[in-house]
Amino acid sequence: MKTFGKSIRILLTFFIVGYAGNVNAQLLKRLGERAEDAAQRTVERRVEKETQEKTDQALDSILEPSKKEQPNKNPNPPSDRPSEKRSNQESAEKNNGNNEAAVSSGQESPKSITVYSKFDYVPGDQLLFFDDFANDFVGDFPAKWDTNGNGEVVTVGESSEKWFELKSKSAYYPDIGDLPQDFTIEFDFMVLGIDKNSSSTASLILNLRDNNSYDWYNTDKNGIRVSLPLCQYIDSDIRVWNSINGESTINNLVETDIREIVLDKPHISIAVNGTRFRLWINETKYLDLPKLVPNDLLNYVRFDLEGLEDGKDRLFIKNLKIAGGGIDLRKKLIADGKVSTNGILFDSGSANLQPQSMGIIRQIYQVLEQEKGMKLKIVGHTDADGNDATNMELSKKRADAVKSALVSVYGIKPDRLISEGKGESEPVGDNSTLDGKAQNRRVEFIKR
Repeated sequence: MKTFGKSIRILLTFFIVGYAGNVNAQLLKRLGERAEDAAQRTVERRVEKETQEKTDQALDSILEPSKKEQPNKNPNPPSDRPSEKRSNQESAEKNNGNNEAAVSSGQESPKSITVYSKFDYVPGDQLLFFDDFANDFVGDFPAKWDTNGNGEVVTVGESSEKWFELKSKSAYYPDIGDLPQDFTIEFDFMVLGIDKNSSSTASLILNLRDNNSYDWYNTDKNGIRVSLPLCQYIDSDIRVWNSINGESTINNLVETDIREIVLDKPHISIAVNGTRFRLWINETKYLDLPKLVPNDLLNYVRFDLEGLEDGKDRLFIKNLKIAGGGIDLRKKLIADGKVSTNGILFDSGSANLQPQSMGIIRQIYQVLEQEKGMKLKIVGHTDADGNDATNMELSKKRADAVKSALVSVYGIKPDRLISEGKGESEPVGDNSTLDGKAQNRRVEFIKR
């Protein structure tokens, strides 16, 4: 390392002497030292990057073995996100009626598993609403929504991907039935034109309400309001507000800086469990408020925009998914000795874990870490599509993949876990319906 830095210093000295002539010797010395430091930092960064890549490849060889056999020849561009793959899968499920066969093209980047291994969001598994605007015409207001203003389905640039463009001073309701006590919300959003000249009040606002009126938020008897800042020239904060039986118990600014994040198509994940409200942006949790939500009183979701300049600042959303459930599996496993989940996802027809499933697996790890004497049986189940033998084999491989994740990523001892496949033999739903098939594709964790 020292020899490499010394060589750079000598070359730099000759260059400066040749072109500057009477350069001060002290300046030469400082410049040479800086060049040496820069070279050392560059080498260190490369070593760190190579080490991380090798670690990620080792994880993938265990969790996603098909990558080694069939390397991806057409990797996704850097702008592709795991959330987009998840939404594409669900859109295909909705349109094709075959959940097992529905996946997006391409593979997850190896780094995704490492990142998601610390992601503790658990999505609901009872689908209440999903819209990627695939069935809407460009230029129309989306069929599953209502508004007091304006908005339309659009494509951006040369991409055929559809987004719903929201307008400032308008409010939007997705057409959902009553919300359960425990539910989750996910969506992607994208901004264009937002810069340091945009208003400091520019915000995307999520409201949970007890009515579907278009009145201003402070008229709610029961509701919450979370405002995500889009401002770029100052560090704005996330604002949280609530009303419980007409009284605001929380009205606060949560200090954070998400200026760069909001410019890069962030994925928002929200979990409501009784009165508790949590919010993640990408894989980072920003809010965890135990008493924000009026318990079992909210039935409507509304999106608002503030502070956008028409014609310049633009905001789009897509892949809105609202689902019941998303409960804390840790408490249920400890109390009941058994949990079943539809939230562990795999690639089509394979046992390759999708990285967003790591939130659930992480919760199981936390239970095993706390309950040192607990041993578990992991049981995989499929729907009835395909033949019995294939489904039996697939369910066993998927249970094995979950076991491997607990062992290789989280360090659980293998002798505490056994895996088993039941295929399609123990359905809990009607395999002739989409909802029934979704219920049947599950993983169980049973205390033994």
